Amino acid sequence: AETVRSSAESLQSLLNDILDFSKIEAGKLDLEIIDFDLQALLDDFAGTIAFSGHDKGLELFFWLEPGVPTKLKGDPSRLRQILTNLVGNAIKFTHVGEVAVCVSLEKETEQEALLRFVVRDTGIGVAKDKVGLLFDKFTQADASTTRKYGGVGLGLAITKQLAELMGGQVGIESEEGVGSEFWFTTRLGKQVQGAQ
Repeated sequence: AETVRSSAESLQSLLNDILDFSKIEAGKLDLEIIDFDLQALLDDFAGTIAFSGHDKGLELFFWLEPGVPTKLKGDPSRLRQILTNLVGNAIKFTHVGEVAVCVSLEKETEQEALLRFVVRDTGIGVAKDKVGLLFDKFTQADASTTRKYGGVGLGLAITKQLAELMGGQVGIESEEGVGSEFWFTTRLGKQVQGAQ
């Protein structure tokens, strides 16, 4: 039963990634613009992802820097999808140590804020010659990664395109055997009461 459940979840994840990627490629993915609370989103996300980290004995840290506006306008479900991809990967490729998520303010105006999200881990890292390929579709670091960890290499490609749709960018700094730091920026509107 556990094998069936795990296989079904893997298949569902794969289908969702392919559908999202197809929508993005076809220019049919529309972002929702609604009011949301960033602190509440992070608290809820931390609660759901904590089980995965706990099962592996990892420490998870979430840090919202002072001064980051929390009353925002944008697409919280797509923001959560990016975090799920990056933090999920960090947990998957980290066997000991920690995964940390930090949110900081890059710049802001009265109407919007450019936020920077950093996902740092103490995992296996990525070889320097493979770093540039990670955000390409259907690409993973090497064949052994696919065999050992699964996946089809769409998560980071979708993450890149979603971040760009939200007015931001993505990047990575990594050292093999030491860990990785994935980051993305996103441009979000501010509610009238944006500060907390």
